[in-house]
Amino acid sequence: MKEQKKKLRPDLERKIIISVENLVKNYGRLEAVRGISFEVYEGEIFGLLGPNGAGKSTSLEIIETLRSKTSGKIFVDGIDLDRQPQEIKKIIGVQLQTSGFYPGLNLIELIQLFAGLYNHDADPMELLDLVNLRDKAKAKVKELSGGQKQRFSIATTLINDPKIIFLDEPTTGLDPQARRNLWDLIKTIRAKGTTVIITTHYMDEAEFLCDRVAIVDSGKIVAINTPDKLIDELVATGFERPKEMKQANLEDVFIHLTGKSLREG
Repeated sequence: MKEQKKKLRPDLERKIIISVENLVKNYGRLEAVRGISFEVYEGEIFGLLGPNGAGKSTSLEIIETLRSKTSGKIFVDGIDLDRQPQEIKKIIGVQLQTSGFYPGLNLIELIQLFAGLYNHDADPMELLDLVNLRDKAKAKVKELSGGQKQRFSIATTLINDPKIIFLDEPTTGLDPQARRNLWDLIKTIRAKGTTVIITTHYMDEAEFLCDRVAIVDSGKIVAINTPDKLIDELVATGFERPKEMKQANLEDVFIHLTGKSLREG
């Protein structure tokens, strides 16, 4: 497949690293994904947003080669999913649920284990430094706080030095400070050149992190653009908030009063 390029801004061309064309997934008579198409640019944070059951997680699992599709075409960094799914697995990182880690191994041992499974050399301390967990290197996952577990889970997506990582609702259940810390980590990962695909139910999270978002409802994409453009389009319809927004919200107060430095979160 030829390298695809499309203008993201008039002054900038970026490579398309994921191309999804008319993706369909049926479970018997249930149409979970109903012909969605979208593209992800190399080096961006791309969000898939939608209510539960909208089809966003199913779509990601298909791209990740974890679930079969009914029809459609998918290319990841020019690789045809139908022809070379194993090659796609080599260049992506998928966030694992913390319940899937071996409970008897510490963080260093877990990274070494996964590095062996990937047949890839990885420096455990370098990865732990990236996610601010060096001081927990000898700890087991069950001994970590919720935020630390999520940061370690993201560290495992980076073991094989992937071009793309997939994060499925990475901040669910975290307190505001831990969420902000994780946002900073995701931004740091993107700054190193990694493309990030994220699902989230938190609209403030998507607005802060994502370069572009696709909103999925009932198995279809109903809108796709930058958060700012989507907001501007809504305002242009005459929409007004029923209450004037303040310059800060309660979460900002919480962060300010409890400190912005990285803690146990």
